[in-house]
Amino acid sequence: MTTKDTLIQKLQEKTAEIAILGLGYVGLPLAVVFGEAGFKVTGVDPDARKVDALKKGVSYIPDVKTEAVTALVKSGRLKATTDFSVLKDMDAVSICVPTPLRKTGDPDMSFILSATEELAKYMHKGMVVVLESTTYPGTTREVLLPKLGAEHGLTVGEDWFLAFSPERVDPGREDYTTINTPKVMGGITEACGDVASAWYEGAIQIVHRVSSAEAAEMAKLLENTFRMINIGLVNELAIMCERLGVDVWEVIDAAATKPFGFMKFTPGPGLGGHCIPIDPLYLSWKMKALNYNARFIGLADEINTNMPRYVVGRLLEAMNDRGQILHGARVLVLGAAYKPDINDVRESPALDVIGLLKKKGAQVEYHDPYIPQIHHEYEGWKMDSVQDVMQAVREADAVVIVTNHKVYDYTAIIKEAKFVFDTRNATGKLSKGNEKVVRL
Repeated sequence: MTTKDTLIQKLQEKTAEIAILGLGYVGLPLAVVFGEAGFKVTGVDPDARKVDALKKGVSYIPDVKTEAVTALVKSGRLKATTDFSVLKDMDAVSICVPTPLRKTGDPDMSFILSATEELAKYMHKGMVVVLESTTYPGTTREVLLPKLGAEHGLTVGEDWFLAFSPERVDPGREDYTTINTPKVMGGITEACGDVASAWYEGAIQIVHRVSSAEAAEMAKLLENTFRMINIGLVNELAIMCERLGVDVWEVIDAAATKPFGFMKFTPGPGLGGHCIPIDPLYLSWKMKALNYNARFIGLADEINTNMPRYVVGRLLEAMNDRGQILHGARVLVLGAAYKPDINDVRESPALDVIGLLKKKGAQVEYHDPYIPQIHHEYEGWKMDSVQDVMQAVREADAVVIVTNHKVYDYTAIIKEAKFVFDTRNATGKLSKGNEKVVRL
């Protein structure tokens, strides 16, 4: 049998040894799904704290239950290590490392490069590698392919196999998780796509093949650019509606009654998370290298990036209307996570809102039941979540709802607060006719 046929057989029989590089929000759920499907999985991560937790059978990712990790560790189907040398015994490797943006707006490829360089040391014939980290079109072919195959004299598509399959993790979501969210798969060659698909089909319900790694890379960027641009649209709509004296939330709800041709997006204090604020800028950066200006992306980014400043400006105006000044006022920010009911603060607009309030001279506190402490890396400040949220509500001159966690009792908050500025429409109908509440 050919190398391809032998590897596919091992993958289908689930005797292949699997490795996941990066055990974060993407890698750990993927490792668990493969383990529960019957594969023996080894997670590799340089963070010893994550590895130690997994060895004890403890999950540090809210979407992954500790019971699931414990069961897999006890059965021997999930191991974790900081030692990359285990890769020499692996048949299949998935790379799930972060791909942030630098402050200059260009891609930070350091995590992908580091993982690729470590993997390159242990490459061997009969291995399949799948990159899941979101990146610019061409990364798999231009960055991974030369580093992984050439140095060992291996021919891609014959001796080893390389593909891109974008992660689609949405933290906190329960209806669509790793196992039932369709996976797009694009190989460097057709044979690469065959092997990678055979692997993922052993654990994921639906694998959608595309013709190339570049098509798969581009598909991921389209998904998140679509959301970024539409969020930018409704954020600008909120600004326009405020000037027109129209309730933006009423307008959106009315438009959403149309059963076709409209998809509901809602405004907010800015973009957050590991994908939507970042991924489209990878595409924009790549296109600049090809002398093309991605105008929609640039405009949406400008609008979304400015939303925290717009929120603080609206708050200042609302307090002025009440005969108060923001400088010296006690302001309580409710919610630090980038979206409701999760403990993920990556790129959260709450950090920018708090930073801007501090610069305006406000005495800022925050509360988040999921995030006990926040740290603004670039401005250098740290804050601890207040212990008694309702006491903080009563003592604040203004309460700003930035993240609409379900655990908050908004009826009680409105009753006890002096003034509420709601950036998420969390108060909904409760705010109608209530002079204590202003919505974005």
